Amino acid sequence: MTDTIAVLTKISLVFFYHLEKPIPQVSEISNKNNTVLLKQTEVSESEPINSENIDEKYEAGTSFGDKLSDRMANFGGSWKFIILFTVILILWIGINSMALISKHFDPYPYILLNLILSCLAAIQAPVIMMSQNRQEAKDRMRSKHDYKINLKAELEIRLLNEKIDFLLAKQWHQLLEIQGIQTEIIGEILKKDKK
Repeated sequence: MTDTIAVLTKISLVFFYHLEKPIPQVSEISNKNNTVLLKQTEVSESEPINSENIDEKYEAGTSFGDKLSDRMANFGGSWKFIILFTVILILWIGINSMALISKHFDPYPYILLNLILSCLAAIQAPVIMMSQNRQEAKDRMRSKHDYKINLKAELEIRLLNEKIDFLLAKQWHQLLEIQGIQTEIIGEILKKDKK
């Protein structure tokens, strides 16, 4: 009985000795993803990849004219503008079509109204295009930022997979060593029992 306790103590000491061995650094994991790790280093050194609010960053670099064109485009594409413009058109046509008023400032073919509408369209179209171009630039910036975050996440996942694979391989090797030692110890016990 005391021999069995001594053997079990010896086995447990061997087991814990192998578990407490220092684990090699990440550089020893493997060489197959060195290019990926180098790419990650290049990306992180050239520009840090952090979560950031692209809207705030983009708004900081906008001029007064850019902000004004955005506001005008937002108003020009709203229901408030459509309702207001419809009311103005109805009033304009109504006032100039009434027979009660002797002087019409814009009689029936409404040439002045057509001129105002043409001018409005001529001004509104470039303003909307400027706003769309700014939105497109903002979307490109957001897309670039999302790509960097996705690249960083992919590289970190690859690195973690490599670490896990290395640890599993190392642990498997340690378990085989422990099993070999345990087999030797059990063999010694069997030899002692036979004697």
